[in-house]
Amino acid sequence: MKQNLPLIMTKNGADNFQTPPVALKPLFPFISKSWTIWESACGKGYLVDELVKNGYKVEASDVLTGGDYFINQPDGWDCSITNPPFSKKNEWIERTYELDKPFALLLPLAGLETQRRQKQWKKGLQLIVLDKRLHFETPNNAKSHCWFASAWFTYKLNLPKDIIFGEI
Repeated sequence: MKQNLPLIMTKNGADNFQTPPVALKPLFPFISKSWTIWESACGKGYLVDELVKNGYKVEASDVLTGGDYFINQPDGWDCSITNPPFSKKNEWIERTYELDKPFALLLPLAGLETQRRQKQWKKGLQLIVLDKRLHFETPNNAKSHCWFASAWFTYKLNLPKDIIFGEI
C-alpha cells in the first residue's frame, strides 16, 4: 500500500524529477493486477497513486527518504516499476537485474548507451518507447520541457515484441 513519504532534496536535483502518471499508460497491458508492484523510487508518489487508482497493489519506498533500494526490499512484491534516480541509474539497473524479478525502468533512450549498461541489457531487455516526450515535474515544481525521449526498459514482462511503441 502507498506510504506518504516526504521528499528530501539532495545536492543532485536531477534525482528529484517527478514522473507524470501518464507515463504508465502503455505499461498497463503488460502488468498483472494480481501482482504487488514495488515502486522503489516513489518521490512524491505520482506513479504509486496512478497504479493504485488503476487497481494495483503497491509497495512504495524511496532512497531519498531513507529506504535503501540496494539493501532492503518489501516482502511479497512481484514486479518493480520506477523511474530510478538519475545519479544512480547504473547501480539501479545492476541491482534490478540481481533481484531477478519482472521490472520496468523509465529511462531516457540514451540509457541504451555505455558498455556498463549494455552488459546488463544483454541479460534480457524489451522496450516500450513512448510516443511523446514526458514533462517531468522539476525540483521547483515547474513542468519541464524535456529534451530527451523516454522508454520503459523492461525485463520478464513477456512483451509480444522486443520493441513496442506506446502511446501516452
